[in-house]
Amino acid sequence: MQEGNAIEVKNITKAFKVYLDKSNNIKDFVIHGNRRRYERRPVLRGISFEVKKGEAIGLIGHNGCGKSTTLKLLTRIMYPDSGSIEIKGRVSSLIELGAGFHPDMSGRENIYINASIFGLTKKEIDTRVEDIIAFSELEEFIDNPVRTYSSGMYMRLAFAVAINVDAEVLLIDEILAVGDIAFQAKCFNKLKEIKSQGTTIVIVSHSLGQIEQICETSYWIHEGLVKMSGAPRDVHPYYLDYMGNKGTDPLENPANDELIERETEEPQEAVEEIIEKEDDKHFGSGDAIIKSVKLIDSDGKVKTNFAAGSNVTIEMVCRAKHLIKDAVFGIGIFSVDDKQIFGTNTSIDHVTMEIDGDFIVSCQIKDLPLGQGEYKLDVAIHTADGFNYDYWRDYLRFKVYTLNQEVGMLHIEREWSKVDRSK
Repeated sequence: MQEGNAIEVKNITKAFKVYLDKSNNIKDFVIHGNRRRYERRPVLRGISFEVKKGEAIGLIGHNGCGKSTTLKLLTRIMYPDSGSIEIKGRVSSLIELGAGFHPDMSGRENIYINASIFGLTKKEIDTRVEDIIAFSELEEFIDNPVRTYSSGMYMRLAFAVAINVDAEVLLIDEILAVGDIAFQAKCFNKLKEIKSQGTTIVIVSHSLGQIEQICETSYWIHEGLVKMSGAPRDVHPYYLDYMGNKGTDPLENPANDELIERETEEPQEAVEEIIEKEDDKHFGSGDAIIKSVKLIDSDGKVKTNFAAGSNVTIEMVCRAKHLIKDAVFGIGIFSVDDKQIFGTNTSIDHVTMEIDGDFIVSCQIKDLPLGQGEYKLDVAIHTADGFNYDYWRDYLRFKVYTLNQEVGMLHIEREWSKVDRSK
């Protein structure tokens, strides 16, 4: 293992047997032996990464991609078919809720059992048991059988034990999603505290905001391979694009024409015929038309997912049948339940547009002030008095994500301060 590393994972693979119709008893096995047919399904196809001492990394990806399998291999609950895993230091893990707890034993007894599994002696546990109980906030229930605990109480006790065994490596699988909001915040703050003390942390989570706050690196696992790795702010937008576009690959095809453009391959005459057939989402005279619309980030990439606070350019590819001197271009942003969030046009913004033939109109939105969620975009070309040349309702949809835990439909830049008046 290289000096300074806490974890080294090299080209690990893992496949599982999936029985098509497994025999459940001896009679079935003898009479219907062919029922034990199975197929091997690969989950990991060659995962490799390194984690330095004191570093926190996040494993992200859609359900079934191999994140939790990777974590179980790190804990040695199972072993890889090929490849190698090296971990330096005492390992503590939170893989499954209440794993290792005996339902008929009390919470206190389970603390001793669980902590001993992590390698602590009885003397070491004696010195920590009160701190574990205090953190779990289960003082009045600690001597009750854990079978009487709720799932949130299970999580409190499991987390309290795992973070109090002085582990050098902490492995967590989506465990912070359980429990009430106050305790989740308490756990997350404790994670940041033990990370500052030099503990190496590996987190599997769908909460990208949490990973942003605590991890230096994100590994996007896709179809058993590391598809992308790097700083969370660099990796997460691509992952969100993939999820938002239902499986299209933003790394291979960032301009997904089928999803974000409505440009047709038919002759222009056919386009104008379509314009003339009005409906509740698309109408206008057709003197000028919007052929396609793209949303572009600050790096010039076409996307449908954006971080709150980033710059977004709305690009409209248009055509006018003849010279129009009073053209007004408008945009409207709506929530998915049709509440208008924002609307403006070139007339409001005191921009004069004279159009003819083919052209492109762009509108840059600086420091996108939307909160996390999905939004709809309306676009239009019309006259100053509202006569529509071309109007599209719900032309395209896009998503906004935040890198923290703020909520609501607006992302508002803010700054906190404190004035000490006690002196």
